Amino acid sequence: MKVLIVENEIYLAQSISNKLGDVGYSCEIVSSAQQVRFENHYDALLLSTNVGDLSKIITHYKKSVIILLVSYISVDTVIDPMGAGASDYIQKPFMVEELVRKIKHYQRFKALETLNNSYLGYINLRLQRANIGNFDYKKLKLPLLIKTSKPINADAFVLNYVKALQASFLCVELSSQSSVNELFKMLGKADLLYATNAQNLSEQEREKLFKECGKKALIIHTSVDLEGVNLPVTDLNDTEKDLYSEEILTIDEYVRYVILHYQNAYPDTDLSKKLGISRKSLWEKRKKYGLVKKK
Repeated sequence: MKVLIVENEIYLAQSISNKLGDVGYSCEIVSSAQQVRFENHYDALLLSTNVGDLSKIITHYKKSVIILLVSYISVDTVIDPMGAGASDYIQKPFMVEELVRKIKHYQRFKALETLNNSYLGYINLRLQRANIGNFDYKKLKLPLLIKTSKPINADAFVLNYVKALQASFLCVELSSQSSVNELFKMLGKADLLYATNAQNLSEQEREKLFKECGKKALIIHTSVDLEGVNLPVTDLNDTEKDLYSEEILTIDEYVRYVILHYQNAYPDTDLSKKLGISRKSLWEKRKKYGLVKKK
């Protein structure tokens, strides 16, 4: 791990460098902000607020761990630099062990933040295909059964719910071999348990699930109507088939789907070739389906 120490008290800087070196860090020392070589990469920066304006350094290295070394706490030494992107501060005099703890803590935080943003970007990309209505998630009462033939819409519903309530959740894929007893054992491990495809449960396990779910923090998904359910049911009303539904599209349904979703991405000549039909036939099908091409 590469660390830059910006400190004008040379003995303090050298002492920090020696002790960080003992735990495996590679340190570089400069005594002023003007001596910082911005072309270099640093995993962590220790910035003394005694060396003047640090805003340029903080802005440039805000993706790294930045710990302020402060003699006193004020707006100039702590509030403004942290508002600009510094991770934390430590007040002089301090124990190097506490400094190392802060560096490691924010290292882990930065790594998790990067990973989390990557996951969120991927999830948001995948959920662009989802199409659900607007719900006041904070007013929903659990347990709840949601019905949709498109699992991605159920996923979007649950992710919107946990986002609105800032809750944690676990997802369980149900099958004919699933045990409801094992399902309930997982409830205490998160704020919410999301159980998908309840239609796959055996009749006995399904009856047990809906009989014993009580006031448990459950959202249960089904793709079909279920008999004997005593839970509130939210029907997402998305019965229209598409390429991502579990049912096979007819040729007519497939042609309609392709025209609807790709007619503004391809010229009619290319689109008709990809569908294996003439431009005249494409025009007739667009008229038949009531589809209007954007100009």
